[in-house]
Amino acid sequence: MDAHLAELSRTIDAAELGRRMRIARVAAGMTQAQVAGDDVSAAYLSRIEDGQRRPEAGLLERMAGRMGVTLEALLLDVPRDKVHELRLAVDHAELALRAGDPAAALKGVDAVLADSATERVDFLQRAAQQVRASALEAADDLDGAILLLEDLTSGPTPDAGWLTPLIALCRCHRDSGDYARAVTVGEQAAALIAELGLDGLSEAVQLTVLVAGAHEMQGDPAQALRVCTQTLEAAGKYGAAIDRATAYWNASVAESGRGAVHAALDLSRKALALFELSDDHRNLAQLRATYAGLQLMADPPNAEAALATLTDAERELAWSGASATEIGQVHLVRSRAHFLLGDLSSAREHVEKAAAQVPASASVLRASTAVMRGRIAFAEGDADNARELFREGVAALNDAGSDRRAAQLWFELAELLTEVGDTEGAVEAFRSAAASTGLRVPTRTSAVPQA
Repeated sequence: MDAHLAELSRTIDAAELGRRMRIARVAAGMTQAQVAGDDVSAAYLSRIEDGQRRPEAGLLERMAGRMGVTLEALLLDVPRDKVHELRLAVDHAELALRAGDPAAALKGVDAVLADSATERVDFLQRAAQQVRASALEAADDLDGAILLLEDLTSGPTPDAGWLTPLIALCRCHRDSGDYARAVTVGEQAAALIAELGLDGLSEAVQLTVLVAGAHEMQGDPAQALRVCTQTLEAAGKYGAAIDRATAYWNASVAESGRGAVHAALDLSRKALALFELSDDHRNLAQLRATYAGLQLMADPPNAEAALATLTDAERELAWSGASATEIGQVHLVRSRAHFLLGDLSSAREHVEKAAAQVPASASVLRASTAVMRGRIAFAEGDADNARELFREGVAALNDAGSDRRAAQLWFELAELLTEVGDTEGAVEAFRSAAASTGLRVPTRTSAVPQA
């Protein structure tokens, strides 16, 4: 059976299907019992025609055959060739997205959604909307993606087709800085997931891990670690290696938030070992960037190893069509590694690449980039430029929320502004940092790299 028809048989509006069944039966001059045959009762067919039941594709195909019509005639209000043409266009848009071209993906999928035929094929319209939401997310239009994903997740279904956009919705809330909303979306879905029997699906585990990450960014690494521990137990029960890898990754982030860098490194290594067995290049690249950052946080920092890790991450990002934010983050970590090694020229090269990639919506990353540029300027003896760049970081952080990364960066900025003699700016930064709780004040570090 055609996969598209099988998919449509599960998603077609039951009332519309019932109407078409009744028209076809009357046109064939048959009774309900004749159409039902030995498969089901006439009463069951009556409920189908009343829009109260939606039969599985095989049963529907057999009843269609008795009436002398095709399954396609019952399910499609659009010619088969047209459906295939539109489906191919959606597939091409998705390929463009995976190739790292969200603009081309949006152009292709918008053409599909503008075609009046798409409105009459539910599964096709939904597939196009999901690609569009992913393209908006990749283009850093998180508000646009959230609006579309809220529509896609408004009607829970007992399959991964509902969980996939739900994961994206939770992730978009997290990436936009609305961690409380990300937690709420995930936790509200948890009860429905259990009710629908979806607990064992990989997507259900991924959603739980996202919630853990949102807890961590809210400044509650202890709760994040508890959720990750529960997720690891569930992933072990169902035997999904990639789910265990994701849980290890987020547990690593939670341990890092608690200041346990060595424990975080150990968990990240476990996650990397599992991710390297998968074909998920995009998440593997992000995990490598996280691991490189931990290598720089270790005591003593291992900048050479971090650079080797980042080389692998950059190659994988090129394969996976990463977002500008992800690419910018890798360049920023590479800049820090070169800075620690005293290679200011390479540090400047990569921080400028990061600055060129970072979108306006990524306030914390923009602030981190400004701080790195300021550190380099100060190390080169240009205190005035360093002070200006640190102030640029303050302006970017003022646009950010009060998540853990922002608060930690406020503390760092306060220390750096003190070093360049900007007492007023330092006091302002300390006050902003004090507004967040559950964070350790970083050890005072010089803006000048150690020999």
